Amino acid sequence: MRRFGLCAALGALWVMGGCGGGVSGEIGQACMAGGRNAANPQLCSCIQGVANQSLSGADQRRAARLFSDPDEAQSTRVSDRAGDEAFWARYRAFANRAEAICR
Repeated sequence: MRRFGLCAALGALWVMGGCGGGVSGEIGQACMAGGRNAANPQLCSCIQGVANQSLSGADQRRAARLFSDPDEAQSTRVSDRAGDEAFWARYRAFANRAEAICR
């Protein structure tokens, strides 16, 4: 249990260390281009760092599309397809983690 806590703390420090500088990655770029007032390079870089730890490359590409297409996000969220449900569960876990870390 103690080892898990240490690994979690080190992971959080790694993500926080990536919260500055330029914005890279599909989710980070989608965050910046999404038109939200709160979007800034530090926040979007941090979100990308969490995505790098939480989502596969394919999931990151799919999630980036959700930033610019709310209709796709809604249709994925309410879909009964097993693949969509599994993706949405991974996406929500990522979003919750990013919200907690990147405040």
